[in-house]
Amino acid sequence: MKRWGSRLLCVFVWGAAMAAQAGTLTVSAIDSHGHAVGDAVISIDRANPPAAASTHYVDQKAETFIPYVEVMHPGDSVVFRNSDNTRHHVYSFSPLAAFQFILSPGESSAPVLLDHTGIIAVGCNIHDRMIAYLVVTADQSQVTSKQGKARFDGLPPGRYTVRIWHPQLSPGHAPASVTVDVPAEGAAPALPFTLRLLPDPRGSADREQLDY
Repeated sequence: MKRWGSRLLCVFVWGAAMAAQAGTLTVSAIDSHGHAVGDAVISIDRANPPAAASTHYVDQKAETFIPYVEVMHPGDSVVFRNSDNTRHHVYSFSPLAAFQFILSPGESSAPVLLDHTGIIAVGCNIHDRMIAYLVVTADQSQVTSKQGKARFDGLPPGRYTVRIWHPQLSPGHAPASVTVDVPAEGAAPALPFTLRLLPDPRGSADREQLDY
C-alpha cells in the first residue's frame, strides 16, 4: 500500500508541476465601431497536438451556411448537409479542394478530404448570398465567439506570434499579427485586435435566429 501511495503521490506532483508550467492566452476582436467580432480566426504559431482526423459538418439553414467560418486541420474532412426546404448547389473552385454537390432537402454530401492548408471559399450556385469559409491550418487556431473572444489554455511558456483573419477584411491584406509572451503560470495580458471590416456579404438575414 505504501508503494502505491508513493506512486500516486509522484503522479500528482508531476501533474501539478506540468500544470504550473502552462499559461493562458485570451484574445478579443472588435470592429472599428467597438462591436465584438465573431467568426475571426485566431492562430498561434504552435503546431496542433497530435489528434486523429475528424469530420466537420457545415449545415444549411434559412439559406445560410452554418457555421460561417470553420477551422480544420490537414487530413480532416467536411460534410455538407441541407436542413432547408429548398435545394442547394454547394461548390468551391478553390485549387485546394474543388467540389460541387446538388443537395435536396434532408440530403448530405459525401465527405470531402482536405489535406492542404489554406482558406477555401464555399458558395451556393442557387443562392448567391450564401457563403462559408473553411480554414485549414496546422497551427493552433480558434474561431472567436459572438462576444469576439478566443482563449488558449495549457500553453507552454514562451513567445508566440498571434495572427487574426476574418473573411470581411479587405482582400489582399496580410492578417494582422502581434507577438506576446505567455508566462509559465497564469495568464498573459489580454490581447485586443481592432478590425476594419467590409459589409457582411450574406445580406440582411436575421442572424439572431440562426443556431450558431
